Amino acid sequence: MKSIISKSDHIETGRQDTPSVRWVLISLSLSMLLSSLGTSIANVGLPTLAQAFNAPFQQVQWIVLAYLLAITTLIVSVGRLGDVMGRRRLMLGGITLFTLASALCGVAPSLWLLIAARVVQGLGAAIMMVLTIAMVGEAVPKEKTGSAMGLLGTMSAVGTALGPTLGGVLIAWFGWPALFLINLPLGILTFVLAHQYLPKDHKVTKATKAKFDLIGTAVLVLTLAAYALAMTIGRGSFGQLNIALLLLAFIGLGMFVVTESRAEAPLIQMATFKNPVLSAGFAMSALVTTVVMATLVVGPFYLSGALGLDPAHVGLVMSSGPIIAALTGAPVGRLVDRLGAYRMGISGLVGMVIGTSAMTLLPTGFGIPGYVAPLVVITGSYALFQAANNTSVMTNIRPDQRGVISGMLNLSRNLGLITGASLMGAVFAMGAAVSDLLKAPPEAVVYGMRATFGVAAVLIILALGIAFAGQAISRRSSQ
Repeated sequence: MKSIISKSDHIETGRQDTPSVRWVLISLSLSMLLSSLGTSIANVGLPTLAQAFNAPFQQVQWIVLAYLLAITTLIVSVGRLGDVMGRRRLMLGGITLFTLASALCGVAPSLWLLIAARVVQGLGAAIMMVLTIAMVGEAVPKEKTGSAMGLLGTMSAVGTALGPTLGGVLIAWFGWPALFLINLPLGILTFVLAHQYLPKDHKVTKATKAKFDLIGTAVLVLTLAAYALAMTIGRGSFGQLNIALLLLAFIGLGMFVVTESRAEAPLIQMATFKNPVLSAGFAMSALVTTVVMATLVVGPFYLSGALGLDPAHVGLVMSSGPIIAALTGAPVGRLVDRLGAYRMGISGLVGMVIGTSAMTLLPTGFGIPGYVAPLVVITGSYALFQAANNTSVMTNIRPDQRGVISGMLNLSRNLGLITGASLMGAVFAMGAAVSDLLKAPPEAVVYGMRATFGVAAVLIILALGIAFAGQAISRRSSQ
């Protein structure tokens, strides 16, 4: 830990060459907004796209899955690529790729060409997600890192919350191509600002460029693809194909560890996991986002099945979570700068324990307020934890590691979301004890909801234990 701090304190990052920190943050914020908007805006258009291409839902859902799979499988690799070839150069390339792919999505004549364009769009989004966080260390003073991370968290939440509403308006007024073509003016604006204000890359030698672990990258991409497919194929039914893919993922993980231990310039240095701050940060991020996914999986069933809300009101209630995260992102970032990342991270986790526990205890007689109040606590506390955890992980690491560490941080978040969709959905179904959730009686839905958030509370308590253990190990190693 000491060596990491001492090295980073003596390496110039080029921050002094940045013309305006404010404009850098605006360009980075737009990058985060675009990538998160690309995740949520397509969901609302799936019924329309199914009609437009005369395709069943099982095929149309790949418009969403292709984007998420591309991000998940490539996010670490593009982070490392930014470290070796220059983050500014790769960021501009990612914005260009995302914008051009958006145009291809909007004019795609067939479903499978649209899905292929979404894969390319996902690659651009992966670059923007990773390098947006990685470049904060080059553009923002260390004492303001929490505020910057909070702002980026706000933009991510705004993109997530804005997607369904904006998508519905665009479809109603202009048709489904507008879901993707809206990215063209936003992408061009983001490119112009990034080109003008992002700090220049350091000169990269040919020897450094050659040190990109192609074999490790290929193994990791295939491993992550197998795991992501195992968690998403079947929509809740875990069959033989899911088991085979999961087994393949575990075999791939073993091969990746062996490959990296022998590589001259490994994609991920195994010594990274010996750093308690980083290891704890990755593990907690995966656990916490698994729990956050529970609100998205269980919420619609509970609000419609137990409280009897129509789809419009379900969407309105569900949007309260992202709205709270968007409103609290910047303020909690300032709290992290003022009071410290560790203390605020613990506070966020404690708040999530309170919120998830309240979900299991409040009776249905409280109605909508009885659901919204704990949801507000959960999402607000998550915003606090995320700002604190991102700050803790991305502070005091070597500049040449920022890309890959940011990629691993984003990967842990995505794996948590993917795992949560499968795991929490299974817990909900088991708790409800019915074969068809759409026909479940209200009391069964309530049992399923309480079981799900009971497990969620346990996962957050586990994250708290990891936080305490990581801090204790870090203190011992620094003495």
